[in-house]
Amino acid sequence: MSKRIDAETLSTHVRSALRSDILSGKWAPGEKLQLTDLSGHYQTSSTVVREALTRLVGDRLVLLKANRGFFVPVLSLAELKDITELRCVNEEFGIRLAVERGDLAWESELMAAHHTLERTPYRTEGDDAQLTDDWVRAHQAFHEKLLQACAVPTLIDLTCTLSDLTQLYNRWAGRATRFVNRDVAQEHREILAAALNRDAKEASKLLRSHYETTLKAIEKAGFSEDSPTSSSPAASGSAR
Repeated sequence: MSKRIDAETLSTHVRSALRSDILSGKWAPGEKLQLTDLSGHYQTSSTVVREALTRLVGDRLVLLKANRGFFVPVLSLAELKDITELRCVNEEFGIRLAVERGDLAWESELMAAHHTLERTPYRTEGDDAQLTDDWVRAHQAFHEKLLQACAVPTLIDLTCTLSDLTQLYNRWAGRATRFVNRDVAQEHREILAAALNRDAKEASKLLRSHYETTLKAIEKAGFSEDSPTSSSPAASGSAR
């Protein structure tokens, strides 16, 4: 029994590490994920790596091609537009439920998540086009906490999946925020205020604007319909 638990723990750990590395842009879009190389990198067996990659296929963070192996997805602007719209619709509904159902504990936890986000360094030292890993995690935690009180697990799971897919683009469109006049920190403050004021309509509007502004930034950064992220001029950085 303990051996099985240890194997499950190892598989979960490798999957988490792979997920983090893919979202951080460690490999370029379209790049093949070699089992032998990954086994050496994560110091585990190819069986464990294969299992982790297979689970990430289900999350759409890895693409499995028949008889060819595992690859990092190649993404298009058209797909990003669809994902953004689906995310907006999903979270507009989720935030309305959260505002209606959230209690004092949710408010306190939401303020704490925002405080962490505000106090976490935004850009990597020496590279103002690269977001810090800590900020990316804090940002995702804040948005997850916003919807947590909706108490609909399926909606929350979908939200997390869409967030990951969006992050793929954001990580590979590094200088995008330079192309639009935005204050990301202020956007988060306004979203928080609307949620705490129990103004579902305003919170929904602000969330949509938050995500659509990122989409516009990526478009302005040179991401075109016929140019996947692997050939984008901003493919080496990140934006959010």
